[in-house]
Amino acid sequence: MTSLHEARLDHAFHRIKATGASRILDLGCGSGALLYRLVRDEQFEDIVGVEASGRSLLQARNMLSGYLEGRSPRLRLIRGSYADPQRSLTGFDAAAMVETIEHVKPGALSSVERAVFGQMRPGVVLMTTPNREYNPLFGLAPGELREQDHKFEWDRAKFRSWIAGVACRNGYRVTTDGFGDYDPEFGHPTQTAFLERLD
Repeated sequence: MTSLHEARLDHAFHRIKATGASRILDLGCGSGALLYRLVRDEQFEDIVGVEASGRSLLQARNMLSGYLEGRSPRLRLIRGSYADPQRSLTGFDAAAMVETIEHVKPGALSSVERAVFGQMRPGVVLMTTPNREYNPLFGLAPGELREQDHKFEWDRAKFRSWIAGVACRNGYRVTTDGFGDYDPEFGHPTQTAFLERLD
């Protein structure tokens, strides 16, 4: 799935760039693969990566060290959870949540909604998550998850229902789609949601 992951990151980068955003959050930035794409483009003037895993954040710091130096670097890394309120992250143009929501315990999803969509309120949000229905095409057994750390993987109906509720409750318009090789029965391997704030 490495090639899918790289293609997905490229898709996320181009989709966010097309919005004209200059201030962007990467929520659940992992080891910094999307941040690396963003920081090399001068359109993005203020970039913040948020990551709960100290190990992943260290990898990001090592890879992006040259962009973290200077008196006013365009890139900042924050260790923490995007399920927790962080007033300093309010009002950004865009946020990316690429293959990260499935790492959240289901009981914390309401906290994520309040923090990201209720408080941070980025202008647009691009979210991707695995499509569970596609897993047999990767050779996975029924109920087997794509990664050991995933807390769940949604089918298409569940994801559409959840993200539509989030959008409605928080004043966003949402468009759902998919990414990757399409199968007529199982859909795309990756589910996508693009949310635009209405106010």
